[in-house]
Amino acid sequence: MVPDPSNPRPLSALPSRLARAVAFVAILVGGLLGGLIGYALVNVQCRGSCSVPESTGSFFGAILCALGTAVVVVLGLRAMGEWREVNDKR
Repeated sequence: MVPDPSNPRPLSALPSRLARAVAFVAILVGGLLGGLIGYALVNVQCRGSCSVPESTGSFFGAILCALGTAVVVVLGLRAMGEWREVNDKR
């Protein structure tokens, strides 16, 4: 594709730095909240010494929620890139 001289912004499929930073923070927050949910689910059900099950629940909750958040974030960033491409064509 030939670059448009009237458009100072170079064509790129990458989202802006701010969007990538917000996406990164969203994944971290999703993982943190997933870890808290995993901990709480095990804490409610466990009696006695529960340090290993609670930490396991926290770990797997954090991983699963961070992965789920990452999928949603990637889809959102791709949609934003496609939206930008459609607007650039107009």
